[in-house]
Amino acid sequence: MINGHTQLFGIVGRPVTHSMSPAMHNAAFSELGINGVYVPMQPDSLEQGFYGLRSLGFSGVSVTVPFKVDIMAFLDHIDPVAQKIGAVNTLLFDRNNPDQVISKGYNTDWLGANQALAEEVTLADSTVLVIGAGGAARAVGFGLLEAGAQVIIANRTASKGQELAAQLGCPFVAATDIATIQADALINTTSVGMHPHIDGLPIAAELLDHFAVVMDIVYAPLQTRLLREAALRGCRTIDGLQMLLHQGAAQFSLWTGQSAPHATMRQALLRELQARAI
Repeated sequence: MINGHTQLFGIVGRPVTHSMSPAMHNAAFSELGINGVYVPMQPDSLEQGFYGLRSLGFSGVSVTVPFKVDIMAFLDHIDPVAQKIGAVNTLLFDRNNPDQVISKGYNTDWLGANQALAEEVTLADSTVLVIGAGGAARAVGFGLLEAGAQVIIANRTASKGQELAAQLGCPFVAATDIATIQADALINTTSVGMHPHIDGLPIAAELLDHFAVVMDIVYAPLQTRLLREAALRGCRTIDGLQMLLHQGAAQFSLWTGQSAPHATMRQALLRELQARAI
């Protein structure tokens, strides 16, 4: 029951009604008996929304597109890793001093990707092909490099892929040359294959034989065509819920100082997917 002692958490983005994070975090609060509530918010103005959250007593907030970069301008402190990535997906409002609220920004996307992939691959000294050149690819690529993996960037638009590869200090391969790559894992960080365009493939199916593990950050549908095709070819697969789960668990621990109940959070995500019939 929400009362005067309830801690406030939420997610800001545009759009945000599709987010499954409320189901995941509220299930975690309930499981551990934490008097907290997590709500979706879509501010008209990021600046007004940020100062409103700080004034209203929010303890922690998830940040999603299109605000992950712009939010950094309003923060008092940014974690060095988030600074390197150039994006923040987690806010913590430090209220230990009643006279001053300190806003802190973190990035847990890279942690989510690393922990999901590490379930199937020893990251250090592995070679990973990352498909995409957007914000997700940047966070995933950075995290892999931090863990000691060798990263190769591939992207349909060569100029964007080359730019990201240069920023990360890793090789770039054109989409037409993916056939020349052999790697321990492939990670799709694009939206190809996402509902409702579920027949999309980010690379030709026959090229999946070049990878032992295939991971897709898309989670709607849970078993994308990429993962189905990969499984048919004997690849081990990692669905998009795993990255969402692990990055959310890292947020939960930052906010509460407690270990996140992973099993409860994943079950909540699966129930939400089922309810949406995706």
